[in-house]
Amino acid sequence: MKSFSEYSALIEKSLRELEFPQGVLSSLYDPISYALSAGGKRLRPALVLMTADAFGGDATAAMRPAMGIEMYHNFTLLHDDVMDNSDTRRGRPSVHAKWDVSTAILSGDTMLTLATQLISGVADEHLRKVLDAFNAMAIRVYEGQCLDMDFENREDVTIDDYIRMIMDKTGALLGASAMIGAIIGGASDEDAARMYEYGMMLGIAFQIQDDWLDVFGDSNTFGKPIGGDINNNKKSFLMLSGLADTSADGTALREALHLPSGDTKVKVVTRLYEKMGISELCKKEVARYGSKALSALKKVNIDDEAKEPYRKLLDKLTGRKR
Repeated sequence: MKSFSEYSALIEKSLRELEFPQGVLSSLYDPISYALSAGGKRLRPALVLMTADAFGGDATAAMRPAMGIEMYHNFTLLHDDVMDNSDTRRGRPSVHAKWDVSTAILSGDTMLTLATQLISGVADEHLRKVLDAFNAMAIRVYEGQCLDMDFENREDVTIDDYIRMIMDKTGALLGASAMIGAIIGGASDEDAARMYEYGMMLGIAFQIQDDWLDVFGDSNTFGKPIGGDINNNKKSFLMLSGLADTSADGTALREALHLPSGDTKVKVVTRLYEKMGISELCKKEVARYGSKALSALKKVNIDDEAKEPYRKLLDKLTGRKR
């Protein structure tokens, strides 16, 4: 098996080689090329390739579905940016900011159809299972986005609500990526389900870690300014944990949310998080879901050497030390 970074590099190369119509249709396809060129970890498609390989399949046979997963992921980002009115994505203008909202919607719709075409590029023996996994995942992602938007107008969001949302919005896509790779690699239904569970738990741990990094991370390595969730009053794992605190610190946090956005607000809320032990609570939850991912992986019927890249991936995404 290759390393995870090698699978990511294969995906990057294949994405660069994609060719789209030009001329009168450039206004439809240029935004797609632009979105795909923004980089990123290529986490999800690399997971497809790695898992197909782990079960003894041919990773090249999984390339089109892997690219379909990445196309789908970027489609969701285009539409999310429109819904969130976010003008930047990975340090560049988002598609709707660079072009316009109508273009972002139409190019996003096209990406969804291209994703389905790519996903369908598997052997007939695997097609039904792969499409079932993809479609079930897509519905969950939309449900997760719906919950995320609803949270903005709710004052009664709980940690359990939040976990349900990130299971759908983040975990389901990672779970499906691992499952689709397993199916293509010839895994049993039981092992494909275990790989889905690994990806799902990895996704939850990854998202909670991302919430932690937004407050306590290094902006140079995080890739975006620290404190964005605080300034936007985003109902992250940290904020919801703090708001559930009924002590004087919890009251102080609720009051701090009314401060104007800026460095002062970020510093005040960060100090409260530290005082309330939210940072450590967050790390414990990341470790808990990471352990669940490893428990699922342990039951998978592949040799231990093939499992090591999955353990390393968990370490990389969650900061786990061994």
